[in-house]
Amino acid sequence: MREKLDHFDRALLRALQKDAALSQRELADIVGLSQNACWRRLHALRERGLVRGQTVRLDAGALGLKLTVFVMVRTRHHSQEWLQTFRGAVTAIPNVIDFYRIAGDYDYMLKIVAADMNAFDEIYRRLIAQVELDTVTSYMAMEAISDNRDLPI
Repeated sequence: MREKLDHFDRALLRALQKDAALSQRELADIVGLSQNACWRRLHALRERGLVRGQTVRLDAGALGLKLTVFVMVRTRHHSQEWLQTFRGAVTAIPNVIDFYRIAGDYDYMLKIVAADMNAFDEIYRRLIAQVELDTVTSYMAMEAISDNRDLPI
């Protein structure tokens, strides 16, 4: 069920997506509410699970993670045991920044960041050593045209 949001809730969520470090006063000014009303609404949004925390967006390239790879995985295994092993193996690799179970020709998609091709190869070898996979296809990103976009609210 889609959450019901009024104009103020939407404005508050849009402002937070742009900059989660805004002060309560700055948020209140942007949204057009008093600081107390703004705080109550933000607290309610958190209670409803719409705001799950606050993070900082880092520049992967500036941190030496210049290669982004989308890895498509197909498997012959679909048991709960295999899935737990696979999930554990993937989530133990910090370079995997997004991980999805998908429909279509492949079963899973991973977004991996690495310093370079050699570093990616080490990550790949680590993954295949831990779990049996049928097909693994990797796509190297040449340019991030639009990355980490805000949700459309």
